[in-house]
Amino acid sequence: VQLQASGGGLVQAGDSLRLSCAYSGRTTSTYFMGWFRQAPGKERAFVTAIRWSDGSTYYADSVKGRFTISRDAAKKTMYLQIDRLNPEDTAIYYCAAKYGLPYAAGYSYWGQGTQVTVSS
Repeated sequence: VQLQASGGGLVQAGDSLRLSCAYSGRTTSTYFMGWFRQAPGKERAFVTAIRWSDGSTYYADSVKGRFTISRDAAKKTMYLQIDRLNPEDTAIYYCAAKYGLPYAAGYSYWGQGTQVTVSS
């Protein structure tokens, strides 16, 4: 599996942004894709995940209500919609993929990361 993330940039607080992650490889009923982020000086943290087979979604408590994960199976692409961005969302966002649970850890495949910077 290969992953290619895109869509980051410099935005202002209150703006919205959509990140994309295109993948190549096979999917199965246990295939998950997810987003993680690493803020300056902090460890990489789970943000959200989606089970490819049925679109079930999972979110970290800290992002519920502002972040939306989705997928387009035909385009083999996953998306992360981020609304009402604030400076605390500044981070490198990574997409990742795995086969099997758990959905918040143990990912085997990683994209290169895309920088999101939110100015106040």
